[in-house]
Amino acid sequence: MTVVRAVVFDMDGLLIDSERLAMESLISAGTEFGYTMSPALCRSMIGVPADRCRQLVTDAYGPDFPLEEYFELHEIHLRQLVDDGKLTTKPGALALLDELERQGIPKAIATSSSRVRADHHLQLAGLADRFEAVITRQDVVNGKPDPEPYQKAVVTLGYEVNDTLALEDSTNGLRAAHAAGLRCILIPDLVQPTDESRTLAHRLYPDLHHVIDYVVAANA
Repeated sequence: MTVVRAVVFDMDGLLIDSERLAMESLISAGTEFGYTMSPALCRSMIGVPADRCRQLVTDAYGPDFPLEEYFELHEIHLRQLVDDGKLTTKPGALALLDELERQGIPKAIATSSSRVRADHHLQLAGLADRFEAVITRQDVVNGKPDPEPYQKAVVTLGYEVNDTLALEDSTNGLRAAHAAGLRCILIPDLVQPTDESRTLAHRLYPDLHHVIDYVVAANA
């Protein structure tokens, strides 16, 4: 088992339990505009950059859909849910961060979220000061599934890809990490693993507690 010298985390659905809130706000924003948003469509936007999400909605509802207004309202609804205290960390997240810090292993985030959303969510979740770097959609030219977010995170942490572990909850993020050359552990959230993701994943675990055992064993 290869040693783990650095770790890059996805954020939404992996570190923080935000995807359920995002689903709720995507649906409620659509309702305000008189649209019944398909849960399947909303799930398809998980782990996907904003520009791709806009294309998915346009493909589903046509060019007359109030695209910009809808996503602005979605952000308002999501922020209200978060500010109401409904945002929590995922099981094992804090314990894993504690173990990585105990071992002196640097950590970064590579997220498809905007800088504003990432900073806000990490602050409210009490995680803002626990990462050496946070790579957002605004920090790269190409978002996931392009490898650029992970490539930039690895360079920022200063380690080789072979020494760096990626943690993801979505197939899109897994594709990005794999394309960047990282071994990636998949911890599914709302989207269940596909045959593709099972093939690409280095390991498939139900929660982050199992990653602690993996890191301890790898670095023993």
